[in-house]
Amino acid sequence: QVQLVESGGGLVQAGGSLRLSCAASRSIFSISAMGWYRQAPGKQRELVAAISRGGATNFADSVKGRFTISRDNAKNMVYLQMNSLKPEDTAVYYCNAGVRPYPSGPGAYWGQGTQVTVSS
Repeated sequence: QVQLVESGGGLVQAGGSLRLSCAASRSIFSISAMGWYRQAPGKQRELVAAISRGGATNFADSVKGRFTISRDNAKNMVYLQMNSLKPEDTAVYYCNAGVRPYPSGPGAYWGQGTQVTVSS
């Protein structure tokens, strides 16, 4: 069992940056993979980025080169650094614990979500 709380969302102009944080209620050292998903109105929830216990990362094609995911096990934190934001990035972003690589899918634990709005 782990509770996740996201923060850092907000309104930003296109080309700007935001850093999302995910705070876990307990140690995430034993969690193999953490990730960030997002869901825009009328669209399916999609995986944005994931990071394994060992630091291997995976990104959606739409954000490669712009977003960076990291984790700090000592602080029970996961971060998503978002640069060069585009209006298409507008969505609610969710932290997830237990992302599975094969087949791709989320773990059982979700945060409440944080709204990211990118204006043009």
